[in-house]
Amino acid sequence: MLYNKVMRDSKAITEAIAKQQRASKEKLLFKTLRKEVEVGANGTQEYVIKQGPNTGKIAKNFQKSE
Repeated sequence: MLYNKVMRDSKAITEAIAKQQRASKEKLLFKTLRKEVEVGANGTQEYVIKQGPNTGKIAKNFQKSE
């Protein structure tokens, strides 16, 4: 009876360790396989003014004042 209790405990410990190792490996893969974003792709860096006296001009290095 004592033998079964010891085996059950060690099984839970080994499963917990395996789960932690699997989770850490998954985190590492997500970190290394992440794709880099293209800066300025599809016009994300420059803004074209749509209304007012500067309509159609590109606003470069524009900082929003708060």
